[in-house]
Amino acid sequence: MRIFVRCITFIALIFAICFFHYSLPQRDIVRIVGTEVKRMDINDRNWFWASEDAGTNVEGTRDVRFINTERANDKVMVYRNEDTNWSWPPYLKFDSSNLTAEAQALAKSQQEKWVAVTHYGWRVQLFSMFPNAVKIKAVADQNVTLIPWFNIVFLIIVILLLLWIWRIMNRFSDRYIKPKLNKVSENVTSASEHLGHNLGALQDTAKSFSDEADTKISGFRAWRKRWFGK
Repeated sequence: MRIFVRCITFIALIFAICFFHYSLPQRDIVRIVGTEVKRMDINDRNWFWASEDAGTNVEGTRDVRFINTERANDKVMVYRNEDTNWSWPPYLKFDSSNLTAEAQALAKSQQEKWVAVTHYGWRVQLFSMFPNAVKIKAVADQNVTLIPWFNIVFLIIVILLLLWIWRIMNRFSDRYIKPKLNKVSENVTSASEHLGHNLGALQDTAKSFSDEADTKISGFRAWRKRWFGK
């Protein structure tokens, strides 16, 4: 049972890490090289895509905006640019068109401008998964250090909340569950001792009957031997 609980806890921990890593904002230092729009077939069961533009109602096949970028190590990175509307994650993004205009202006600039792209999600080429860009902000250069203050504060709050819940559960267990279990254990122990005592008494009675029966059988054999011989 303990191994099963540990396995369930480990699986839940891995799921929580993946969930937060996908949903929480991340920032990449990149240089925008262009934008494009692609026609994509997206069904409602695909969780790794956002929704259509706010105010539109497009199901299945729709146009999706993309932002093409380049990192300092010359590796490329492609972001999708979709509205999140009121869905999860709750970024409340309704300005995909404006974000595309900003990206196009930066791409057309003659100077090499580096920007911090705030996004969520993963880039998995095998499944055509793209992170969703949420915000673009110009930075001084590609070596700027960005501290994820929001993620730090959010995770601290989550950890404190989990510790608070764990403390409440421990108090509830100490106040209600453990006394009940101790009482049940005491009842089982008492019943076991009582049963053992009764079994001991039964064994003594059975031994007494057995000894008495042996005595009577021995007397009967002696009487038969005395009168009838062997």
